Amino acid sequence: MSKVSLGGIIDMHVHSNPDIRHRAYDDFELMEAAIKVGARAIVIKTHQGTTVDRAYLCNQHNKLTHNGDNNFTMYGSVTLNRQIGGINPAAVESGLKLGAKVIWLPTQSARNHKLKMNQSTADCIDVIRDSKIVPELRDIFELVKDYNAVLATAHISPEECFQVVEAARDAGVKKIVVTHPEWWLVGMDITDQVRIVKDYGVILEHCFAQPLGGGKYKSNLPVNLEAIKECGYRNVMVSTDGGQVENPNWEIAMEQYMQYLVDNGIPDSEVFHMTHTIQSELLDIT
Repeated sequence: MSKVSLGGIIDMHVHSNPDIRHRAYDDFELMEAAIKVGARAIVIKTHQGTTVDRAYLCNQHNKLTHNGDNNFTMYGSVTLNRQIGGINPAAVESGLKLGAKVIWLPTQSARNHKLKMNQSTADCIDVIRDSKIVPELRDIFELVKDYNAVLATAHISPEECFQVVEAARDAGVKKIVVTHPEWWLVGMDITDQVRIVKDYGVILEHCFAQPLGGGKYKSNLPVNLEAIKECGYRNVMVSTDGGQVENPNWEIAMEQYMQYLVDNGIPDSEVFHMTHTIQSELLDIT
């Protein structure tokens, strides 16, 4: 079997410090790890709001410390949890103007997340109300479309996902990512994954591992392999959702993920598409 390379890799879902939950790397450490393995880009994510300013500082630090000897770029994002006002077009607009590349729908504030975690929904952020998308989402769709950014479904339910994706497509949003559909908390089965790709041409983001509780994680690699075979590699994006101290460091997780796919019969060219090409198109990287 061929040995995979992380050269030029792009990961659109990594968590780093500062965070309420301690992460394996801080932003600068993540940047240095990425540069060391020859990565092209990372999108950093937080459940607490935005990482746009943090990505900017990483890129400035890279210029100062590495004198332009690499082409790595850190990108920021905005997550629409309660901390940032929920479905808040003003937060999205300012984030996009400052360079955000991904707008995540609610994660820990999503009704689906709270229900699955047996938490109170009194302060949840809804994307659907009275069987319709909330009005503010239409403004956000327009902003995402105008800035040619990525809309990611985050922790909403499969039922909500289909409705939101259809409305986003109708509004002209071109770049839509269904976030870790394999995670039990999202719980989109393979039949629905095939259907949402067929009907809407979305990208399915399949991640390295998922939490089981108590600091334990379960590998997603076997179910991700199944999804690639059933949904087609052209619509499956490899991400780590890395940063947990319980899992391998980001670059080790990515290498293990890619090597697993190659060792289980996925051609190098298809792995490249899922780890480089899709992300380059989503982030407008040439």
